[in-house]
Amino acid sequence: MHTTPFLIINPDSGSFSRRLIARVVDSLKRAGLPPVIHPVRNPSEALPCCQAIRRVREHPFIIVAAGDGTFNAVLNGLGPGPATLAVLPLGTSNVLAAELGITSLEDGIARICAGKTGPLSVGLLEFEAGRRYFALMAGSGLDGAVVGGVRAGEKRVLKQGAYALSAFRAALGWDRGMQEIVADGKLCLCHTAVVCNAARYGGNFRLSPDSDLFRPGFEIACVTSNHRRGYLAIIRNLFLGQPLQDAALTWLTATEIELRGAKPIQLDGDFVGHGPARITAVADFARLIL
Repeated sequence: MHTTPFLIINPDSGSFSRRLIARVVDSLKRAGLPPVIHPVRNPSEALPCCQAIRRVREHPFIIVAAGDGTFNAVLNGLGPGPATLAVLPLGTSNVLAAELGITSLEDGIARICAGKTGPLSVGLLEFEAGRRYFALMAGSGLDGAVVGGVRAGEKRVLKQGAYALSAFRAALGWDRGMQEIVADGKLCLCHTAVVCNAARYGGNFRLSPDSDLFRPGFEIACVTSNHRRGYLAIIRNLFLGQPLQDAALTWLTATEIELRGAKPIQLDGDFVGHGPARITAVADFARLIL
């Protein structure tokens, strides 16, 4: 691991403050890891930034002090290879940080200084608009529609509440259309499919406890009911931390998935487009600080 990390910061991320960034920089300097700071105004700017880093550093060490969307852009800017990545929880939901058990900014910095890493496995989504990697989850159907309906101004003000507001709008304009997915050759007809590469979803909610960032493959939560009431028990159990065992929910396991139809799709909490699409597990994408 190179001793000079690149620090990606996003002033528009959910928990950003200059005071917190100053603490991060000071702590890294005292640990002998003086960072090169790369500010980005939004996740899309992180993609060309990391492409440029890849051109000048064969084994880059990149710390993402921002949210899950910025981390996703870093993945897509780098592509698979000998990079080391770390995350500090300065976003809106911070699902990746929760997945790693990072409890605070100080905890994240301590883990970076310790330097312990694991082999990050990700997903690759290929569709008409191109190809995109994701670390946490891909959602197709209602899940993608809710994320796609989040308005930037609402997200700045309401944070995670913006997703609840978008879900309310989706409930008012309910789409009952179903979709087919094929998971390692097994066909399932569902209303929503959430392809889980990590256990957590939407913050610290454990949607798929058996999913593992460091093991290639996915757990797929397929909501087979196209009625609003079919989601109620699932949402209740998710909020209460109870097992998601419901007649309206089917679980599949796969390393290759086909999403048929033209349902909206989200990756790592950001809308990316519509299906059809193919998803493949990618092992050993990079090293990730534990």
